[in-house]
Amino acid sequence: MVGTSDAVTHDVYSNGLIHHSNESVEEKLDELRRLMGKTEGDPLRIVGVGAGAWGSVFAAMLQDSYGHFREQVQIRIWRRPGRSVDRATAEHLFEVINSREDVLRRLIRRCAYLKYVEARLGDRTLYADELLKDGFCINMIDTPLCPLKVVTNLQEAVWDADIVVNGLPSTETRVVFEEISRYWKERVTMPVIISLSKGVEAELEPEPRIITPTQIINRATGVPNENILYLGGPNIASEIYNNEYANARICGSEKWRKPLAKFLRQPHFIVWDNGDLVTHEVMGGLKNVYAIGAGMVAALTNESATSKSVYFAHCTSEMIFITHLLAEEPERLAGPLLADTYVTLLKGRNAWYGQKLAKGELTLEMGDSIKGKGMIQGVSAVKAFFELLSHPSLSILHPEENEPIAPVELCPILKMLYRILIIREFPPQAILQALRDETMNDPRDRIAIAQTHAFYRPSLLGQKF
Repeated sequence: MVGTSDAVTHDVYSNGLIHHSNESVEEKLDELRRLMGKTEGDPLRIVGVGAGAWGSVFAAMLQDSYGHFREQVQIRIWRRPGRSVDRATAEHLFEVINSREDVLRRLIRRCAYLKYVEARLGDRTLYADELLKDGFCINMIDTPLCPLKVVTNLQEAVWDADIVVNGLPSTETRVVFEEISRYWKERVTMPVIISLSKGVEAELEPEPRIITPTQIINRATGVPNENILYLGGPNIASEIYNNEYANARICGSEKWRKPLAKFLRQPHFIVWDNGDLVTHEVMGGLKNVYAIGAGMVAALTNESATSKSVYFAHCTSEMIFITHLLAEEPERLAGPLLADTYVTLLKGRNAWYGQKLAKGELTLEMGDSIKGKGMIQGVSAVKAFFELLSHPSLSILHPEENEPIAPVELCPILKMLYRILIIREFPPQAILQALRDETMNDPRDRIAIAQTHAFYRPSLLGQKF
């Protein structure tokens, strides 16, 4: 993280990149320490919970930037113990290690290389937590990270944390943070929580609404909403760690979002701040829905640019329609939503999942937690948005037929994804039938309907009328 060019020193990281450190990095750390009431000899404790690709990269970026200030900050990451690495993954990992001289030298220096030789030969079983200690995320083997302090006991990891980074899938957030809440009962001050999760759930009673990971965390732990933030953006984890230029927004209370945006910002990773937490969080989940369909269309049409553009037109019009239900000023979300959708369609795991399903290389019976990729959060998001937008209490007046309909009736792509992925009524090939339906409205008409009718439902995000 670079501010001025004074007093520059150089550190070479495990990814082979040169980090230019200077006084401003320590100043940012000291500023955050002061804000959190830390005194000399009491380090700022930052803990990542969950070690998927983005959670691991986030922890590694913090370690690269601040880890050498050992007296002022401690950075560690929790993941579950016991997940073994299969022989094929061990063989691939060995190839990655030997293709990177810097990684090879680091492992030899740490006396850690021999176990990878033994695993390559089938003489030893490796585990995901020991890989992470050496800088390898099981979901991102091709991108070595810096070594990390890994803790497999959840209580040990979080009980005294000042900042907790939620890197868990939305489907696992509730159960883990309910356990964490037991370890925080005696705390005098609550930690700050940054959630990276992009999934959503639907709650239908007493009235339909979307539940996001930050709301799940608040309910599970009692940590005040002021202390819970969301960070998201159009980012691919491996590319960010390799210093591809990227940006993100951290959303939440002004007290924490502005200093944390400053603390997290790097020359290649620009972090802006915004006060609209829940809406940005929901948009992060919405784009995953349509990314799965995009992957299906790409695979089924042999990467036809024309077919993909037709799909893109329809899915973006549906997303625009849905944002008009969720947000009072939906046009302010257009840029962030489309940018996040675009990068997910290009290289995200949800689009990859759709492609593999359409090619028959994966099946729905395999579940939505995929080896080497982690949780495919778009599947649960399809279910959540469909159930929410099907609820009879949300009926809207059809602009042409002048009859009440559920909002989902104006979202044929979402309906078909639900029938393919959730109730499994049709195979992936049916997504093309939805696109080629002659009765489907022009996408422009759907946008016009959204822009000319008062569809906004504040209650969907738990807001008051």
